[in-house]
Amino acid sequence: MTTSGPTRQGNGTPRARHATEGRGEKPDTIEATGPDTTEATRPDLAEVTPPDVTEVTAAGIARLAGVGRAAVSNWRRRHADFPRPVGGTDTSPSFALAEVEQWLRGQGKLSEVPLRERVWQQLAGHPAGPGTALLHTGCALLLVRDRHPDWLEVSAVSDERMARLLPDVIEDVLTPRFGPPSAARAVRTPAAPELLPSAPLLRSAARLAAELGAHTAYEFLLGRHLDANPRQYTLTPQGPADLMAALAGPARTVLDPACGTGALLRAAAPRPGRDTADHRLYGQDSAPDLAALTALRLALGSDATVRTAAADTLRADAHADLAADAVLCHPPFNDRNWGHDELAYDPRWEYGFPARTESELAWAQHALARLRDGGTAVLLMPPAAASRRSGRRIRADLLRRGALRAVIALPAGAAPPYNLPLHVWVLRRPGPDAPSAPEVLLVEAVQAADGKHTDGRDRQAWPPVQDAVLDAFRRFERDGALAEEPGFALSVPVLALLDDEVDLAPARRLPPRAAGGGAEELRDVRARLADTLCLAAELTPPGAEPGPPDAARRPLTTVGELARAGALSIHTGHTGHTGHTAAAGAAAGVPVLTEQDVLAGTAPTATAPPLQDQPSGSAEDVPAPDAPVRTEPGDVVLPVLGGGIAARVVDETTAGAAPGRGLVLLRPDPAALDCWFLAGFLRGTANHRQASSYASTSARLDVRRLQLPRLTLEQQRRYGERFRDLAAFEDALRLAGRLGEQLVRGMYDGLTDGSVAPE
Repeated sequence: MTTSGPTRQGNGTPRARHATEGRGEKPDTIEATGPDTTEATRPDLAEVTPPDVTEVTAAGIARLAGVGRAAVSNWRRRHADFPRPVGGTDTSPSFALAEVEQWLRGQGKLSEVPLRERVWQQLAGHPAGPGTALLHTGCALLLVRDRHPDWLEVSAVSDERMARLLPDVIEDVLTPRFGPPSAARAVRTPAAPELLPSAPLLRSAARLAAELGAHTAYEFLLGRHLDANPRQYTLTPQGPADLMAALAGPARTVLDPACGTGALLRAAAPRPGRDTADHRLYGQDSAPDLAALTALRLALGSDATVRTAAADTLRADAHADLAADAVLCHPPFNDRNWGHDELAYDPRWEYGFPARTESELAWAQHALARLRDGGTAVLLMPPAAASRRSGRRIRADLLRRGALRAVIALPAGAAPPYNLPLHVWVLRRPGPDAPSAPEVLLVEAVQAADGKHTDGRDRQAWPPVQDAVLDAFRRFERDGALAEEPGFALSVPVLALLDDEVDLAPARRLPPRAAGGGAEELRDVRARLADTLCLAAELTPPGAEPGPPDAARRPLTTVGELARAGALSIHTGHTGHTGHTAAAGAAAGVPVLTEQDVLAGTAPTATAPPLQDQPSGSAEDVPAPDAPVRTEPGDVVLPVLGGGIAARVVDETTAGAAPGRGLVLLRPDPAALDCWFLAGFLRGTANHRQASSYASTSARLDVRRLQLPRLTLEQQRRYGERFRDLAAFEDALRLAGRLGEQLVRGMYDGLTDGSVAPE
């Protein structure tokens, strides 16, 4: 796999990024007593200027004030006293957070910055970068979590004094969690000069931890950082991570040799409060900062023993003597520089020396080598690894010796790269006397949800997919075989797979079910189509009559004027932590109305994920930053990006959803505006044209410039009735189109696979 940005190792790992970051020497012991007046005479701290000039970008200012970035640009142009840039570039300047807050309050645009927003801005504007800031914050929050009285003591002094005291007390916390200081330990204790610039951030983070808990506060900050750098990391989403951990089964010792941001280990970690005395979590990553971040988030979220190391796993394995119960791994894909030339005689290649182009099979054998006998490894693999000719001999040996137990094809979009249906391989290390397994499970999860095609990005459809896959795997494990479930799963004898290709792709053995589901279901589809066509005929609008001669000269108003008069309110949808269409701040599981839903006239198809990057565990771990508006019957929702013309009135089926990215929600006052009248006039082509602005490759609708005629409420309702009838007719046409497409596709599939007779 090729990714934009740095070469990646593991789930969220840029390879060898900032090779010197995270290294340094432990400072000399600092006495906890003595007057603070001697601080300035110490050369190590006197040369460090305590920074209180946290910088914030225009996007950050917009988030603080709850406006769009265009509003910030307008403020800069119109107000001579707007703070001057203190950094950044001409095209992307940054401003001093304190000056911005003061100006916003002076303009009445800000009452108080939410604590979590202040902490995030301090972290994002840290002079050493957000990566270093996250490491320092994680160490401080671990101190708050494990030894809160010590934190209260060291934080009750000046920033300079606190920076001197922190290294020793932090080391006292890190040693029992991560082991004594050594070159192999991923989390080193920051020195006092390094901590001084972080002092204001650490104090703010501790206050945030008092509100949310140390673990939740850290997950919030880490999630924001990952969102702000989407091209820099390749993450393992939460759904696949949970599925992989469940396939591995209960395990007290878990290893992720390409841990990245720790999504897989977090999914396998025991929850706080449970018996975790014997649980051990091991990780390794080539990026020192990510190995340290993984250790901190695991230690903050669990009481298990954590050991992570920063080194190239295949070339310098830090856990060579480990015999784990389970190995979970999302290895880097298509890595030609995995160590082929240096590792030709490595003892890990029990099943054959991988070709240079088969880095994924090298990771699979590494995982098997770090298991105890009978232990389970679960790897996220590219689909090509199941069928490339260069890997067929290794795949054959994995089959013959019973190491490969299952290959599960996930729906496309389940994990990056989102255009590919990635595979999950389940491997088991054979014991010395274990008989080879006669059959292998193949699952095509793209049709796991009631036999219907599933998009991996559909959060509502993912739980049925996961449940169906786990049910099939557990039945296969119990019985040693699984009868074919058409289009979904079957177990295949090993001998049937040992041909010239050794092709393990489930799609080769599991052709999809007919789109219509067979002759009986196709008859039902045809009957529904006939009924829908009859309904569409009944709803066909009557003949058009000329409008009144003075209609073109009616006085007009705009949406912006109506909003200022209180006749309606305007709410903007936001992007959540998926980076796609989820609404920011919506609680996990809340339905999200997307732009595609509005254009297609369907019910909400997305759900809000947990606040953290999708791999990150349970929804209750992370708070919603700001509760977004939820749709109510009578609201009008319209897309503002891409030039599509649509305006949809919310009914009972779409009520309660959060508007997603690219949508604007208008909430009219029923005493002043009829919702159908509003939606109908907003759909006018000429109206859209005059309210749209165009960039070189995109169009954007300025909702406030959309126009409506000034009519009495009674006149509005007359128009509204016609617009409602047109919407019903349009819905019937859409449904007929979908049913017709389903019938045609099902007939083609049924005729070709024999489930439908040609007569």
